[in-house]
Amino acid sequence: MQSRKGARLDGALASLMASFVFAVAALSPASAQTPGGTAIQNQASATYSDGTNNYTTISNTVTVTVANVSGLAITPDAGANPNVVAGQTNVKFTFRVTNTGNISDQVRFLANCASATITGPGTITAAAIDVNGNGVIDAGDTDIKGNAADVLSASLAQNGFIDVIVTVSVNAGAASGSSVTVQLGDAATGGPTFDNQPANSSANEVRSVAAGSLNGLREAKGSVSATVDNDAQLLLTLTAPAGPVALGSDINYTWQVCNPGARQADAVTLTGAPAGSNSGVFIIAPIPVNTFLKSGQTFPAGTLYTTSALTVDPVTAATWTTTAPADLTTVRRIAFRVGATLAVGACSANIPMIVTVQTGINASTPIVEIGDAFAHNSIGTTITDQSGDTVPNAGDGNANFNEGNQPGNVDGNGVPQPTTLLSAGAVLNGPNGAPNATGPTSNNDDYTNKGLNAGIATVAPGGNTTAGGAVTFTNTVQNTGNANDTFRLSAPTVPAGFTVEISIDGGATYTTVSGGGTVDLAVAFGATANYQVRITAPAGKPVLTGYDTVIRATSQNTPAASNDTIDRVYTGFVRLNKAATVTNGTGVGGPTDPVPGAVIDFAITYTNVTATGGTGSIGLTATSLVITENGTAAPNNWGTTTNQVVGSATDTNGGTITGDTAGSTTLTDTVASLAPAASGTFHFRRTIK
Repeated sequence: MQSRKGARLDGALASLMASFVFAVAALSPASAQTPGGTAIQNQASATYSDGTNNYTTISNTVTVTVANVSGLAITPDAGANPNVVAGQTNVKFTFRVTNTGNISDQVRFLANCASATITGPGTITAAAIDVNGNGVIDAGDTDIKGNAADVLSASLAQNGFIDVIVTVSVNAGAASGSSVTVQLGDAATGGPTFDNQPANSSANEVRSVAAGSLNGLREAKGSVSATVDNDAQLLLTLTAPAGPVALGSDINYTWQVCNPGARQADAVTLTGAPAGSNSGVFIIAPIPVNTFLKSGQTFPAGTLYTTSALTVDPVTAATWTTTAPADLTTVRRIAFRVGATLAVGACSANIPMIVTVQTGINASTPIVEIGDAFAHNSIGTTITDQSGDTVPNAGDGNANFNEGNQPGNVDGNGVPQPTTLLSAGAVLNGPNGAPNATGPTSNNDDYTNKGLNAGIATVAPGGNTTAGGAVTFTNTVQNTGNANDTFRLSAPTVPAGFTVEISIDGGATYTTVSGGGTVDLAVAFGATANYQVRITAPAGKPVLTGYDTVIRATSQNTPAASNDTIDRVYTGFVRLNKAATVTNGTGVGGPTDPVPGAVIDFAITYTNVTATGGTGSIGLTATSLVITENGTAAPNNWGTTTNQVVGSATDTNGGTITGDTAGSTTLTDTVASLAPAASGTFHFRRTIK
C-alpha cells in the first residue's frame, strides 16, 4: 500500500514529468539511470522481545516515484546560549549562514543592522561577518551593524557558509528567568527551520543575491535565546502519609531540600547553636502538635535539637543543642544540617523523621506538619522555603510562627500537610509488589503493561490481530486502614469481547468477573496480599493498541473506600513507521525531485507505544529489537533501483547497524532496549540509479 506521503509525491510530480524529459535525457548515457515513473517501494520488518515472549511486526510500505531540481539556511533555529546574568556585556550570539543552493551565491544583509533584531532585556552592540573565522569580532571582519547601505558577503560555493556574530549587552535590571532572543533574518514561513523560503523584501530580511535561479531569491531565519539566570533557590519537600493512622501509632516523614537555582546556596548561621555546629544549610522540622519525637532514631551527623517554643524565630532566637534532651516530649524542633553549601541543581539526601501520635486526643483533628529550609544566596541574603510550596523560594526569611496548628510558617508560601486520624477502612491496589503505585495522574490509574504476541507477526500498523490469546497479571492489594478488612475485587471496565478472571489462591482456581462477578479477599491490618488476573483477548483487535482492564478493590469496612489499578494488554507494542525524503542536488528539477542521482533518505521511526508515567507502575520494555531492511524482498525493490550511500546509516539510540557498505541491499539495526514511550529513528540513504 502506498503511503500518503508517497501519494502526494506521485500527484505533485506527475504534472512536472513532461517538463523534465529533456533534462533527464541530457544526463550522461554512461550512468545506469532509473526510468522516470519507477515506483521505489520500501517495507521494514522487525523482531523484538518483552523478556519472555518474542514478537514480529512489519511497517507500512512507502513509495517514492522517480520524477523527470537556489537556497539559504541560517542556523541555529531556536538555539540556546549558556545562561546570562543581568548586566552582562559582550554576550555572543553566533549564526551560520549556508548556501544550500546548487550555484555559487552571495548573502545580502540589510543596512543599519536591520537583518539582526533582539527581543527581551538586552541591546545589540555589534554585528559582523566573521571573515577570519576566529569566533570574535575584530579588524578583519565585515561590519553589518554600522553599515549605512546593504552589505554583501563574499561569494559562497554550494554548501559554503559564513558565520555571523552578534554581541549583546543584557540590561542591568533584567529579571531572573526572562529570555533574551537574537534573530537573524525574518522568514515568516517554513517553520520550524525557516530556511530556504521565497524572499519577499521584508524589513529584517537576510537573502541570497544571484538572480535567474529556478526558484528565485531565497531568504532564511535563525534565532538564539539565552535565559537570565536566577540566584540560589531552595525547594523543600516533605513526604507525609495521608492517613488514616491510629492514635498511638507512628507517622513517618521524609525531608529533602534542593537548590533549583543557578548559584550555589551558602551557609546560614543559627545564632543560638554551639560554635562549630551552627553554620550550614539547614532543614528545620517542627514536631507536630499532638505528637512527640519517637526514640531510637538515628539522624545525620550535625543534627540539632531545641525545646524553644514554636513561636520564636529558629534562626535568630531559638536555643539549640547537639544532643537530644532526655525527655523527647519536650523537643519542639529538629535542625538537619544538609551540608556547608548546596550546589546548583543538587538535593540533600532524604532524611526520615518519625513522630508518635499522642493518645487521648480528638481523632477528628489531623496531625499537621510544615517545615522550613534556610541558606544564604550568593550576595549573602537569607533565603528560605517551606514544605508544600511547589515554587522555589528566594525570600528574605521574615518569620511568622505558630499559625494555629501549623507549627512554624516562615515565608508564608508553604502548604501544611495533614495526616488524618479517622477510624476508617482504606485500600491500595496496584501492580505486583507496588500497591501504592501511581499512574500519570493518580493512584487510580497506576498500571501493569503486558504484551500479547499472538496474531500480530504479519500485521502492519492499522491492521487487526489474526488470533486471540491470554495474558496473566499479578496485582497486590494493601490494607491501609486501621483494622482487618475484606476487599471486594471487581472489573468495572473491560474491553469489548475480552474475558477477565481473578484468582486469590495463586492461580489454582479462577472466577470470571468480566460479566459483573466479584471475588472477596481478606487482608489483615497493615498487610498486603497478591491476586492473579487472567485476561483473554479475542482475535480481530487493532494491533499496537493497549486494552485497559480496570481492577477495583473496595473496602467492606468502608464501602466508599476503593482503589483502582489497570491491567493493560498490548497487541504488540513496537510500532514501525516508514518515511522517505528526497534531496536533489543534481541541478535537474527541484531540490526535492527524485531524479536519477538524487538521494532518498529512508527513515524508520520505531516507537514503544506503551504507556509510561507515575511511580511503581510496571511498564513494558522491548529488548533485542532488530529492524531489518531487505531491499530485494517483496514488496521492496530499492535494492536494485538504488545504491547505498556508505556511512549514511545511523540510529538515534546508537543501535548496532550492519550492511552500511557499498553494494549492500540489506541493512539491519539492533537496539538492545527500548523503554516505554521511547522511540528512535533508523536512517539510511540511497542514491537513485
